[in-house]
Amino acid sequence: MSVPATATATGIVEPAARPSGRRRLPRWWFLVAMVAAIAAMALLEIITGANDLTSSGTIAATFIATVPIMLAGLGGLWSERAGVVNIGLEGMMILGTYGAGYFGYHYGAWAAVLGAIAMGMLGGLVHAVATVVFGVDHIISGVAINIIALGAVQYLASLTFVGLPGGGQTQSPKIPDVPSITIGPLSDSLGTLEKKDLFFVSEVAAILRALVTNLSSLVVIAMVILVLSYVILWRTPFGLRLRACGESPAAAESLGVKVLRYKFVAVLISGGLAGLAGGFLAMVASSNYRDGQTGGRGYIGLAAMIFGNWRPGGLLAGSSLFGYTETLGLRQGGTSVHALLLAFAVLALAAAAWQVRQGQRVSAAITVGIGVLIGVVYFLSDEVPGEFTSMTPYVITLLVLALASQRLRMPAADGQIYRKGSAG
Repeated sequence: MSVPATATATGIVEPAARPSGRRRLPRWWFLVAMVAAIAAMALLEIITGANDLTSSGTIAATFIATVPIMLAGLGGLWSERAGVVNIGLEGMMILGTYGAGYFGYHYGAWAAVLGAIAMGMLGGLVHAVATVVFGVDHIISGVAINIIALGAVQYLASLTFVGLPGGGQTQSPKIPDVPSITIGPLSDSLGTLEKKDLFFVSEVAAILRALVTNLSSLVVIAMVILVLSYVILWRTPFGLRLRACGESPAAAESLGVKVLRYKFVAVLISGGLAGLAGGFLAMVASSNYRDGQTGGRGYIGLAAMIFGNWRPGGLLAGSSLFGYTETLGLRQGGTSVHALLLAFAVLALAAAAWQVRQGQRVSAAITVGIGVLIGVVYFLSDEVPGEFTSMTPYVITLLVLALASQRLRMPAADGQIYRKGSAG
């Protein structure tokens, strides 16, 4: 059932909110949550002896793992807020990796960034034409784009990279690096403070040091894009109209909003952001385009977007969760991931207590069972086997989505085929 929309005095469509019975948390709560999370991780390091959980190296690697997932999820957010499901983010990321590899080698680092965005937008254009213009089912179009992009990029790579120095059918030559940011004196001071191993203080110093030591400018650009997306979508008339297209397109059109135009633009932006995510993988996480580079991160971006309830702040939290767990698995294998098991067992029990308070007794019982199972695994083992370490980010993402599913609300008209004139 679609959510009705109301018109403001300026004729802008404002989607009507669904009654939820819950108050929105104040904005300062986010800072309180960050402080609590850092203190909890510091305590976890003391209890488990896993000293790399909050080191500056871990935080820096987490940034690199988080940004491509966040950008892909942000692309999905733009598209779905306009009512178009974009499951083709993975394919658009693949196009972006090739764009970064080709344009970066021939024209330089910033050309690689623009090339990645352009190639992603090309995928977005195909998806927009199929879904918005011709009314193709959104899922079918997205899956087709993923398949076509994979084959097209493999063909283009064999056509353009074979014979070049360091290039071949499965990879491009090395791409020039984008500038990085380092503030030497501040980095050294924070590094000294980090090594003193002071409770909470050293953890904060490690996070700040990661922000001023060899930080890729693309990380900064990605965070700026995240903030701009929030401002545009929630603080401008353009964003208000775009979100109205995803809530009640018929009501939006009846008030003069060009619904198909807004949907088309949103999907193009979605493709550009997904392409930039692929370019980030090729330029920062790696140093060239490689076949299979995305590794399903487009789908994880969608999961992070759903976890974030189709909002930028929650999307960042979901992306960071996946990026952090992936980083721990790569840096210290099963040891650090094993320490996280204790944290997730405690969190599961806390979530169960909250569910009981909300009257959700069945869900609470399931959550308690999950928490107890994770706790048993922690106390009966010394580290997570290597075969399961790579699975950890995906399993944790699945668990978090399952626990958060009851508070989620997608845009009311998300995925619906809309034809011009339906308002009449």
